[in-house]
Amino acid sequence: MIMVKLAVIYYSSTGINYQLAKWAEEGGKEAGAEVRVVKVPELAPEAAIESNPGWKAHVEETKDVPEAKSDDIEWADAIIFSTPTRFGNVASQMKQFLDTQGGLWASGKTVNKVVSAMTSAQNPHGGQEATVLALYTSMMHWGAIIVPPGYTDPLLFAAGGNPYGTSVSQGQDGKMVEDVQAAVKHQAKRTVEIAKKVAGS
Repeated sequence: MIMVKLAVIYYSSTGINYQLAKWAEEGGKEAGAEVRVVKVPELAPEAAIESNPGWKAHVEETKDVPEAKSDDIEWADAIIFSTPTRFGNVASQMKQFLDTQGGLWASGKTVNKVVSAMTSAQNPHGGQEATVLALYTSMMHWGAIIVPPGYTDPLLFAAGGNPYGTSVSQGQDGKMVEDVQAAVKHQAKRTVEIAKKVAGS
């Protein structure tokens, strides 16, 4: 039996993508994977964080979560990325992390990594699909194997039916609008299962 090593790499300012990452961790473990949950480094100035109570609280809440490093990518057989949408694109914190992996890429260590992605935005058409697709463009350059959820389980429709990667809307109260927990766990399990097939081939 192959034990897949899954890295869940996320960025979250107020906690939505952190929760998605934790559900992905649960799904990955249920599928028999060894899982690391790591956050990309924060780039925002301290003043911006201090001015937003939710952001400040989340930074404090997750202060013990390890920061993502190139070693996490090299270690992993599979990677699930989770990032909020920023103007229809990947958050700058996540993009900066991806952009610093040139050494791994140049040495061929990103090739055949099995990857999937998730995102959030303030409304259902706030650029969620564009964000996941933008991240997948980078993964094509890495030579990674992209594993979208597609429509592989009816439960995905209840979560909004995004075939590219689970996405969720954040309401004015700061909480998730759609119930996507089952969709995230399904996506994580699917990612692990495909990684097992790749590793066994």
